[in-house]
Parts: sequence; C-alpha cells; structure tokens
Amino acid sequence: MTANEKTLATFETRLRQMILRFQELKNENQELHAMIQSDERKMAELREKLEQKQNDYDSLKMAKMIEITDGNLEDAKERLSKLIRDVNKCIAVLSDEK
Repeated sequence: MTANEKTLATFETRLRQMILRFQELKNENQELHAMIQSDERKMAELREKLEQKQNDYDSLKMAKMIEITDGNLEDAKERLSKLIRDVNKCIAVLSDEK
C-alpha cells in the first residue's frame, strides 16, 4: 500500500466515523425535539387545569361570600370582630415592646 492509499483509507475511515456520528446526533436531536413537544403539551394541559381550578376557586369564594350574606351575617360579623380584637391586641403588644 502506498502512502496515498493509506491516506485515502484513513480519510475514508474518518469520513465513515463522521457519518455515523452525524446519524447518532441526528437521532438524538429528533428524540430531544419529541421530548420538548411532549413537555409543551403537558404544560399546556397543566395551564388549562390551573385556569379551571382558579375559576372553580373564584366561584367557590363567591358562593361562600353569598352564603355569608344570606344567613350567617351575624356569625360573620362576630368572627370579624374577634379577628379585629386579636389584631388590635397584637398591635398593642408590639407597641409595648418598642
């Protein structure tokens, strides 16, 4: 084998290695793109669920407010008054500590 043939054989070997590596990277790239698309679909689904849960929460909060105004107004006033007294006590304690 002459020097040129050896060089050509080495070049062919390296070229085949590069082609194989390119194919591996191409497959890996396709897998990563598939993973990204899957994750994006999952995120979209989770966003929709979050939005639905937020709407459900807002509806429940509104229903609770209506429930309070319908029949438990006195109870709500008492609870609110108690909370205000507790906050005032805390403020007084903190003021004394200064």
